[in-house]
Parts: sequence; C-alpha cells; structure tokens
Amino acid sequence: MRLRAALLAALLVLTGCAAEHRGAPELAVGSTSEPESVLIADLYVAALRSYGFGARREAAPDPMAKLDAGEFTVVPAFTGDVLRRLQPNAAALSDAQVYKAMIAALPEGVLAGDYTTAAEDKPALVVTAATAKAWGGGELSELPSRCEGLLLGKVSGARVPASVGSCPLEAPREFPTGAAMFDALRGGQLTAAWTTTAAPDTPADLVVLADGKPALIQAENVVPLYRRNALGDRQLLALNEVAGVLDTGALADMRRQVAGGADPQAVTGAFLADHPLGR
Repeated sequence: MRLRAALLAALLVLTGCAAEHRGAPELAVGSTSEPESVLIADLYVAALRSYGFGARREAAPDPMAKLDAGEFTVVPAFTGDVLRRLQPNAAALSDAQVYKAMIAALPEGVLAGDYTTAAEDKPALVVTAATAKAWGGGELSELPSRCEGLLLGKVSGARVPASVGSCPLEAPREFPTGAAMFDALRGGQLTAAWTTTAAPDTPADLVVLADGKPALIQAENVVPLYRRNALGDRQLLALNEVAGVLDTGALADMRRQVAGGADPQAVTGAFLADHPLGR
C-alpha cells in the first residue's frame, strides 16, 4: 500500500512538473548569424529542452544588447569577448581571472552561469612540425624569445592579439582563406599563422602552440549569460551542466560537422544524446 502511494505521489509530481513546463513560455536563446554562435546557442536550447523546458534560438546582430534590453533570456558567449566589450583594457588572461573580471563588469540585470573550463576557442598560433622541433617543443612560451623577425599570417577579419607576453607583434599578413594561409606557412612564407583552439579547419600536419601557465593569450571560454530573475533553479542547472560535458575537442568536432553541411540542431542533439545531462 505504501509503495502504491509513493508511486502515485511521484506520478503526480512528474505530471505537475510537465504541466508547469507546458504552460511556461519558451525561453529565447540569442545568437548572431555566425555558425559557431548558432551552434552554441542550439546547444543551450537542446540542454533546456532535455530538462523539459521550452526554448528556441533567435538570431540578432547584437545578442548582448537584446539580453540587456530583456528581449533575450539567455545568450551564450565567450568570456574574453564579453570582458573586452565591457572593459576593453582589462589585463586578465587566465580563464579564472577573465571569468571573475567579466562577472564584475556585467550590467546590473545580467548574470553569468558556469563557464566551460575544458572548452575554449581563443586565438592560437600554429607552426610547422619543423619549426616546433627547432624551437624545442610546441609551447607558446617559446615565442617571446624569438620575437625578432616573426612573419605571421591571419585570415582576413580574424581578431588576433597585438602581443604575446613580452613580445609585441608586427601586423600579420592577411589571407582570404585558411587554406591559403596554411599553404603559405608550409611554403616558408610565414613563421606562424593564427588560428583558434576550436577551429574546425586547422590541418593535422601543423602544430598548435599550447598556451600553458601563466597564460599569454586571453581566455575565451564558453559561458551562458542570462537575465537576472528570469530562470528557475532547474533551468539554470540545465545551462550549467553544459560546462561539465563540453570540451574544446568536442566543440571543434561539432563546428567541423556544421561546416560540412550538417544541421546545428541535429549536431547538438546528437552530442547531448551521447553526453546526457543530469547523469
């Protein structure tokens, strides 16, 4: 009898929760039209839906402005990008320092969830295997001691640092595509080329210089921003649990699938199916 009563109570709770979720308005998750922004927004939408909450993605040229105005409820972002927007001269570099500084700089009506300590997409330098060997390894810390005469490349429009540690950098040569830039690197026209840590098109035969500790390039970790008092505990939990399953390799792989023509919603849905939240 007690077991039957307990089962009935649990069923009533679940039914009540489902009804509550059905009656709640959909949460608007904002993104730009850039493929990576769309992908990460769809990931947070999928996370919310996996907890039973209605959510949809909406694109806008400036999602953070829409968030600040209360038109979006959630906006996925990168910690360093948000910090530079709010405090252009902030000196923080490590993931924890950037996150802390970003939180302190957020507008009054905006809060931040957990950032993905294992998932980043920040500028990174790539060199040939021969250069990495000549420099004694694949560490970015080798760069400042070889600051003179560096020939760097970037894809047109990419944001890259003006310096690495104590090394001020010359303006990089610009290329129309990553493929053209990497060919120039292999051909000896460049010393190193700028990519990002989660770029989907960095060739496997090249070496991405690892940024160790202390960090030399400002962190760019995925983070959900949301309206103050707009999310319940379980909605926030759904967003925060993404930080526990997403890493840089997975982000790069999903970006690669989308670049190859896959639908972002299908890609993020498959990722969460393989990495279920709340487990």
